[in-house]
Amino acid sequence: MRDKKWPDTLKTILLRTAFVGGLLLVWEGLAAWGFADPFYVSRPSSILIDFKNLFVSGEIWPHIAITMQATLIGLILGCAGGVVTAFIMARFKLVEKIMDPLIVALYGIPKLALGPLFILWFGLGINSKIFLAFIWVFFIMYFNAYGGFKNVEPRLINAAKLMGASRAQIIFKIVLPSSFPWLFTGLRAGLGVALLGAIVGEYIGSMAGLGHLVQYAGNMFNTTRVFSTILVMTTLMMLMNEGVKFAERKILRWRPVDA
Repeated sequence: MRDKKWPDTLKTILLRTAFVGGLLLVWEGLAAWGFADPFYVSRPSSILIDFKNLFVSGEIWPHIAITMQATLIGLILGCAGGVVTAFIMARFKLVEKIMDPLIVALYGIPKLALGPLFILWFGLGINSKIFLAFIWVFFIMYFNAYGGFKNVEPRLINAAKLMGASRAQIIFKIVLPSSFPWLFTGLRAGLGVALLGAIVGEYIGSMAGLGHLVQYAGNMFNTTRVFSTILVMTTLMMLMNEGVKFAERKILRWRPVDA
C-alpha cells in the first residue's frame, strides 16, 4: 500500500516546489524590473544570500538557541498542563461544571495584549517568553485533549470493566491510546503557537532571540534581514513539524494505512 503512495507523494512535492518556485521567480522579476521596490520587499536572491551568511558567520546560532529553549520548554509545560487539566475535567463532572466556563473565558483574553504584563512579572529574561509560549500551548492542547478524552468509545471501557480491568489499565490501555490522534493534533498545533509565543515575547522585550533579530532589522530598515530571519523561523517550524509527524507515525502505526 505504501509503495503505491510514493508516486502521489512525489507528485505532490514536485507541484509544491513548482508553485513556490514560481512565486519566487515572479517576486524576483518584479524587483529586478522595477515593478516592486527592493527597499520595501527585498528580493529572493538577496534573502537567500543573507540566509546563508547568517549560518556561515554563526550569527544566527545564539538567537536560535534562545528562541528554541523558550519554545520547547513552553511547549512541554503547556502540553503537560493542558493534558492533565483536560483529563481532570473529563474525569470529574463537578470540576468540569465549575472550571469549563472559566477556561473558555480565559481563552478569549488576547494573549498578545498580556505580553507587556508578563514582561513586568517575569522580567526581560527567558522566563517571560516561556510563560507566553506556555499560555498559548496550554489552551490548544487542553481543547484537543479534552475532545479526545470525551470521545473515547464507551463500549471499549465497558468491555474492559467486564473483563476485570483496573482503573489504571483502562486509562493506559484504552483512554490514552484512543486519544493519541487528538493529542498529536494538539501537539502539532502547539508547535506553531509555542514558537509564536516565544518570538512575540522576544519582540516585546528582549536582547536576543529571533524575535529580537526581526525587531532590530526592522528598526534598521533592513528588509532583507527581516525576511531571512522569517525564513529561519519557517525552516525551524517545518523541521519540528516533521519530527512530530515521524513520532506520530511510529506511535500510531497500529492505525490502518489509507490505500
